[in-house]
Amino acid sequence: MNPSLDRIHRMIDRSSSLVEYGKVRQVIGLMIESAGPEASIGDVCFIYTSSDQKIPAEVVGFRKGSLLLMPYDRVTSVAPGNLVESSGVPWKVPVGTGLIGTVLDGLGRPLEEADPVFGLTEISTDNNPPSPLSRPRIEQILPVGVKVIDSLFTIGKGQRLGIFAGSGVGKSTLLSMIAKHSEADINVIALIGERGREVKDFVERDLGQEGMKRTIVIAATSDQPALMRVKGAMTATAVAEYFRNKGMHVNLMMDSVTRVAMAQREIGLAAGEPPATKGYTPSVFALLPRLLERSGTSINGSITAFYTVLVDGDDFNEPIADTVRGILDGHIVLDRELANRGHFPAVNILQSISRVMNELCSPEHLRIAEEFRHLLAVYKEHEDLISIGAYKKGSNEIVDRALNVFPDLMEAVKQHADEHLTFEESVEVLAEVVYKGAVKS
Repeated sequence: MNPSLDRIHRMIDRSSSLVEYGKVRQVIGLMIESAGPEASIGDVCFIYTSSDQKIPAEVVGFRKGSLLLMPYDRVTSVAPGNLVESSGVPWKVPVGTGLIGTVLDGLGRPLEEADPVFGLTEISTDNNPPSPLSRPRIEQILPVGVKVIDSLFTIGKGQRLGIFAGSGVGKSTLLSMIAKHSEADINVIALIGERGREVKDFVERDLGQEGMKRTIVIAATSDQPALMRVKGAMTATAVAEYFRNKGMHVNLMMDSVTRVAMAQREIGLAAGEPPATKGYTPSVFALLPRLLERSGTSINGSITAFYTVLVDGDDFNEPIADTVRGILDGHIVLDRELANRGHFPAVNILQSISRVMNELCSPEHLRIAEEFRHLLAVYKEHEDLISIGAYKKGSNEIVDRALNVFPDLMEAVKQHADEHLTFEESVEVLAEVVYKGAVKS
């Protein structure tokens, strides 16, 4: 027999023209319970409703022989007995350079009607992080155009940084400054759990045409199902991984990882997980390292990641903030008191740190940054005495120096959203202030 013909016969024997269906048993809260079909965790199923809808849902668990499905979209017409078909594979998103400048939903679908984009590659949204031993060390500086970060918390290509803040202290503005001014090849921005109004504001006002020229935005708003919000974070990370594998240096920005954790908590509770730490389920603390470790360096390129962490009541020791801080390579803390004074970016310098700065910067740069922080720390330590007039000049030489130079210290790290400085200019501004303080003393 012809070998090619024999191979075709074997393929026909292995294939089946039968499609197995399950049936919806019940809907409880966020969860749809189905009797069959055969499927694995993470597989996508399609629910066929009586109104001719085809609703995509993901297998998130099992209970007494039934599938537990969670829909990607809002469910309005699912009824007992609706047919359920398994695709047998997880959700995949189309990715390519043709998506640059567009806004996508959590499943990688364009939010605006546009001409179809060709030349895209379908990729899985849930991938394994690179092997720890295959990750190159972080050795290159990534200038981000924000002088307080470039000069005091220098970032390397492939570093993962947390931006910790309460609501309304300038997280989105800081992200837009980094997106517009950094020297990365492309930005992938995930807006997870945002108000619908804020998505357009961020795209048109904060990013503008300049920022969107090299940006892909993935938006999963707060009104969408929990699974859609988690999938939005996964999709954004997968898109960043695609461009990293092409040899690019990518900025991945996620606002916010806290809302991803809250969405995963909803999923876990609906699937029957017990609440563990302050209401968060165990799957939340399993998801966070798996998601955050996917960024970073690889043998091809790098993903420099910025994850905002929304701290409720400005409590920086709540479970999500504490977990994320332990995983990342540094953190920037935004201070509400500074924001109320009109100081932007409202970075609390003494509470923030970059864990790779010492390996990237010159000894002179490190000396200047250390002296800056030292003067600021001395002033803060004696601020109460100074404010009530209890401190007398001449009592302590270092305190006198810090008192004289404090206004210049604060002015040196202020920056308007449209202002852009090179890395060298940011360091020079810092050096001038520190030198001025030495002369004044």
